Amino acid sequence: MADAVLLLLAVAANIAGLGWLALAMDVHWEQALGPVPASRGTVRLLRVLGVSGLAASLLLCLAVDHASMAALVWFMTLAGAALVIAFTASWKARWLGLLAALARPAA
Repeated sequence: MADAVLLLLAVAANIAGLGWLALAMDVHWEQALGPVPASRGTVRLLRVLGVSGLAASLLLCLAVDHASMAALVWFMTLAGAALVIAFTASWKARWLGLLAALARPAA
């Protein structure tokens, strides 16, 4: 049961990580949040969060299985997460704004 929870968290981290990396691009930022451009600091934060999410996902996969199986599972979840983000960006891009809200510093 604990393995299933860790793998679910790995999938969620992959989706969030790829979503943050997508939002770091001007085109996807504009689709999700409108014409106001992201600041350099926000773009940098989104990139760091994106890479951190992908790394966390890999570490979670490694916690569940041995390295060769974990790498396979991570790549499979990475492909699935890429589809989720691609379909979300093309169908309901505003939903990616939820990830942007997590990346904004508190005022």
